[in-house]
Amino acid sequence: MLLNTATVPAQTPIPRKDVLLNSMSSYTLYSALDLVDGYYQILMRESDIPLTAVSTPSGMLWEWLVMPQELSNAPATFNRLVTQLFRPLRTFAQTYFDDIFVHRRRPDGYGDLLRRVFEVMRVDKLYANQQVRLCAEEIKVLGCFVSRVGVRADPGKVKAIAAWPTPRSQKDLRNAGYAELARPLSDLVKKDADWVWERQHQDAFDSIKASLQQAPVLALPDENKSFSVVCDASDYAIGCALLQKDDEGHERVISFQSRQLKAAERNYPVHDKELLAMKYALVKFRVHLLDTRPFVIYSDHASLRTATNSPHLSQRMA
Repeated sequence: MLLNTATVPAQTPIPRKDVLLNSMSSYTLYSALDLVDGYYQILMRESDIPLTAVSTPSGMLWEWLVMPQELSNAPATFNRLVTQLFRPLRTFAQTYFDDIFVHRRRPDGYGDLLRRVFEVMRVDKLYANQQVRLCAEEIKVLGCFVSRVGVRADPGKVKAIAAWPTPRSQKDLRNAGYAELARPLSDLVKKDADWVWERQHQDAFDSIKASLQQAPVLALPDENKSFSVVCDASDYAIGCALLQKDDEGHERVISFQSRQLKAAERNYPVHDKELLAMKYALVKFRVHLLDTRPFVIYSDHASLRTATNSPHLSQRMA
């Protein structure tokens, strides 16, 4: 039996990208370090070393004294180690597996923070590769760029989006993950659907590429300020946005969320769809909205006020 097949998966939580980005909001100085060969700093338990034996063409068996990357629990074990080592520094240093991000609002004292990070690495024999960025106003974090003004898309990925080729089969459409982006395209990936690429599909495909290339810079949330939510519903989808005013009083978008309506939901009356959009928003943004501060929900459907004030609410609305 293969070793990974017999291994009990480690129940270690994976850091959430949104939580990591939120914790780095409103800073002016950033540094990013990428650890190298970190798995090899973890010794194998002596009784488990024989389980890592590898047969070679020469007929000899080689055993791992340190943790090999191929073990199914290796990523979780390494992430748990890094999290524990840098937990005392979590107010200014965030970790995500082999990535370390150091941030500060003022330049004074920033060197001391970096030295504390380097000291942990020195003591525990963690090494960074040459992809180090120090004292920058903007750094790359998990596929995005983070700065004082917020989060923006990676220009390289935007360029790749612009180069998307037109799908030529259902397989192309499914593999690219386009089905979640637009209803006309979703119809083409249904079971037994005929592949007929028409003008409406090309228009939807082009609109998706254009909108992704023009994605706005998202602001990072400030948990000391109040939030507002904008909701909307159409015949085929619901969407919402989480907003917050910046220091100049301008509304900034923190997050967008949307999904297509299910077949049964498309038959809802308009005010029920609007309420569904509100419920969807509250669930998606609950991490920020579950606070003692009041927040405002904006909806553009006037009849919703009348419907919710009616003494005869439907079971769905209640």
